[in-house]
Amino acid sequence: MDHFSTSKDTRMNMLAISQLSTLRWSFSEDVHAYASRGFTGIGVYRPKLEDFGLDRTIELLAEANMSVTSLSWVGGFTGSDGRATDDAIADAIHAVRDAANLKADTLIVLAGGQNNHIRNHARRTLCDALHAIVAEEFGVRLSLEPFHPGCGDEWSFVNDLQSTLDIIETVGSPNLGLVLDTYHVGMDEEVVRWLPDVVPHLHLVQLGDARHSPLGEMNRCLLGEGCVPLRTILETLREHRYAGPLEVELIGEDVETHSYDEILDHARNFFDRMPGLVGHK
Repeated sequence: MDHFSTSKDTRMNMLAISQLSTLRWSFSEDVHAYASRGFTGIGVYRPKLEDFGLDRTIELLAEANMSVTSLSWVGGFTGSDGRATDDAIADAIHAVRDAANLKADTLIVLAGGQNNHIRNHARRTLCDALHAIVAEEFGVRLSLEPFHPGCGDEWSFVNDLQSTLDIIETVGSPNLGLVLDTYHVGMDEEVVRWLPDVVPHLHLVQLGDARHSPLGEMNRCLLGEGCVPLRTILETLREHRYAGPLEVELIGEDVETHSYDEILDHARNFFDRMPGLVGHK
């Protein structure tokens, strides 16, 4: 018997894997491998979705009884990736429609780098873009993800929980929340203190671990083998009644020595060693 299901506590966390963790596999290989290990959620990576096709994806996920916990990603509204803001917004609106068709729990948003803008201008550009996207009629939840500055300056000028919550408050949409990726924010000693304020706005928890603070390329290690206090974070989330998805995202040199099967087996075993801290459905 799966010991997660024996608890009388009805709060459940869907366990999921981000497709970034098995980047070289095909979409169908991902779904089969995740489902065979009891994962019922998948974090969909947009390039893989584009390659496989939306209709085929919907059909495959239905056959596997698998839900989309996230769609990654939209953003770059500051022009840091070379696109004009209007083009980035148009791309995001297209992704909103895909997320609605996939019945995704959330669409992940990366702000974009500061890109030589003064910070207030970059922030205003981001908020205006978010207003334009959440005004869409599809009811899709957007989740702004803070990125550690050591590995993500070009990806996002939003680097911590406080600034993320400030932007959410400024935009003021019930469809806007955040992603908490433990790789990016988990080694901040203040993260546990912030969690009670974060949970009401929290759409997704992405689990990543690392042997040192992010510096340069993202480099995550197997869960539980790094410095991120994952057990304490999970305990605190449980205490404050977070019942949303837990999505594993593992990329970088420290996991490249392992096969994808080994990575997925280890992730499954990590959850199995956490009775009472996570539920699954």
